[in-house]
Amino acid sequence: MELQTETQKEEDGERWREEGERQREEDRKRRRDEDGGQKLGKRRAEEDEDSPNKKLQMLDHSVKVASHYNSLQEVGLAARSRSRIFFMRNFNNWLKSVLIGEILEQVRGAGPQQVSVLDLGCGKGGDLLKWRRGGINHLVCADIAGVSVEQCQSRYEDMKKKSHANEKIFSAQFINADCTKEVLAEKLADPDQMFDICSCQFVYHYSFESEQKADMMLRNACERLKPGGFFIGTTPDAFELVKRLEASDSLSFGNEVFKVSFQSKGFYPLFGCQYHFSLEDVVNVPESLVYFPLFEHMAKRYNMRLVVKQRFSEFFEEKVKKEHHRSLMMKMMALEPFPGEDSGRQATDSRAEYSHAKEHSGRAGVKLPLGTLSRSEWEAASIYLVFVFQKMS
Repeated sequence: MELQTETQKEEDGERWREEGERQREEDRKRRRDEDGGQKLGKRRAEEDEDSPNKKLQMLDHSVKVASHYNSLQEVGLAARSRSRIFFMRNFNNWLKSVLIGEILEQVRGAGPQQVSVLDLGCGKGGDLLKWRRGGINHLVCADIAGVSVEQCQSRYEDMKKKSHANEKIFSAQFINADCTKEVLAEKLADPDQMFDICSCQFVYHYSFESEQKADMMLRNACERLKPGGFFIGTTPDAFELVKRLEASDSLSFGNEVFKVSFQSKGFYPLFGCQYHFSLEDVVNVPESLVYFPLFEHMAKRYNMRLVVKQRFSEFFEEKVKKEHHRSLMMKMMALEPFPGEDSGRQATDSRAEYSHAKEHSGRAGVKLPLGTLSRSEWEAASIYLVFVFQKMS
């Protein structure tokens, strides 16, 4: 099974490389034909209407993404607990908590210092408590969605008000900016600000709409990192998405909690390979495949080296072996108990969703209840991977 997966990866990679070369040749031809050295980008809108190869034309989806996240309503804990993907969201939060905690340990391992963090694509501030628990000194939060940035700042101010008198909460700056187009360094309150960590959670794939956007996002993530600093994040695994698409009888795949839809299959351009992703009531936006070997290559421009790249399943299997990570998992309710409490009721009534847990529970020596995710939630979570880059001295 592993051999087939690797073969698929090589074939998909070759397709991407060939498609990328073809696109570059088309771009070179366009540039040669352009009048008076006009830039390709200025004619993009007109070309989109007439091009015979509209699939490969890059449309700017930044407005759609910002609009979607701006329109998401803030819901309370009670409403979140009723969500079909309650445990999956907790699982993702646990995974981010472990990642952030371990990276902070590495930063402090280099010696006592004032720790500064850039949260690139901060959203509504879902990771604020993680940075608080990590005892950082300064945080810069940036996001394309202005409403989300306002809510993030409001959460921060509320957190400061409710903190204990002897607790020192980190200082913070909040920036509304499209980090795929704007230079973030020009917006910093301290023009000399440098960071120990840049965290980019479930966001970087939006930038792979074009090479220019992906590079600007990388520049914002990496150029202000201190030597030895880390760029960490989570993003969909393009190889996994392509594998599932190729195995599908249609141009989409998914289950009762998520759906991924492509416009075509068989060729996958290096940039601007769009698909539409929907996840229950949380996500409903266009995204772009991130071809990871290219991502790694681009990061080298900013003196970054890849130190960790793991699928969520691999990361989970490694980290859950440690007692303190298991304890945090229980505290965060990152897995659903099986059989369920309240007369055996689970997040969904479908028995097929827990057939894997039922099979495992019947094995010798297994103690109940088990910790699990429903099959649909696991299929959604297992799309993603964790990455860690480090700034070389």
